[in-house]
Amino acid sequence: MNLERIADLERRAQLYAALADVTRLQILDRLSVGDASASELGSALGVPSNLLAHHLKVLEHAGLTRRRRSEGDGRRSYLSLNRDDGPEIVEPPASSAPLARPRRVLFVCTANTARSHLAVALWRQASPIRATSAGTHPGERINPSAAATAARHGLALPDVSPRPLEQAARDGDLIVTVCDRAHEELGGADWAHWSVPDPVIRATDAAYDQAFAEIATRVAALAPRLHAAS
Repeated sequence: MNLERIADLERRAQLYAALADVTRLQILDRLSVGDASASELGSALGVPSNLLAHHLKVLEHAGLTRRRRSEGDGRRSYLSLNRDDGPEIVEPPASSAPLARPRRVLFVCTANTARSHLAVALWRQASPIRATSAGTHPGERINPSAAATAARHGLALPDVSPRPLEQAARDGDLIVTVCDRAHEELGGADWAHWSVPDPVIRATDAAYDQAFAEIATRVAALAPRLHAAS
């Protein structure tokens, strides 16, 4: 048996060992919807902090999850799924994790000038469920670099002004934050959080393309689950 084959078997054994625990599967199911801090996971799953730390260490060591420092409260880190090994490994079967179909998805970031608009454009391409966006502290206009990024990927951003969350939100909205600061400001009022780095900070095409790709991956994972829900 060659070394490459042995390495592949060892990698598979590591993954299966990490997955062979109910609590760790619950963590992955929770992260399949959105990112969360360790304290948010512990609260949602009712797992003591010391035991949770052990499970998170196992998942990270196996490469199934990643950590990212918050761009808002730097004392926080958010865990997310690592989908590099294929979504079939980390995504729960739709039948085992049913999600209620919302009337509308509301994507929220701080300024409502880039990430939230990209999320809406991608969502409209992937799902018949309506979507819109808003900001906790909206800017004056959509960032031209965000519009250029959408155009590079064959999408168009509508020429609309950023809106404050309190004006945009409606009863029954499923709120997804795509910005750490917005998530922390809402204090748990959002349904899911996607910790997407702010491309405006780096202001490069690569940063915008990275944000676009990350949002696209998350939309592709979530949209079919909501569309299939009754």
